Amino acid sequence: MDCVFCKIINGEIPSPRVYEDDQMIVINDLNPRAPIHLLFIPKAHIPSAAKIDASNSAVVAAIFERIAKIAEEKGFANAYRVVTNIGKDGGQSVEHLHFHVLAGRVLTEDMG
Repeated sequence: MDCVFCKIINGEIPSPRVYEDDQMIVINDLNPRAPIHLLFIPKAHIPSAAKIDASNSAVVAAIFERIAKIAEEKGFANAYRVVTNIGKDGGQSVEHLHFHVLAGRVLTEDMG
């Protein structure tokens, strides 16, 4: 599989972890759009949010629970945005489900 996130998860591409457990990794985005820009990535290869179903939705719940915990720990629990893109025309550049968490400044409504 030629998935950059799978390669990061498997250690083929080095990337410092902000957090890791048996279900997910959390890394800093290489091209941040805010002072805090984290990527929450399930270890299971799920192509996008459009492919979430009963067999894999528990990992999504775990990711959102972890987002809240990290936001609290890092001091941005009162102001952040969670974004996922679906499909190329929706801005998805890697076909592996991931959630962008942006914080650290006032976030405008315009997402680009």
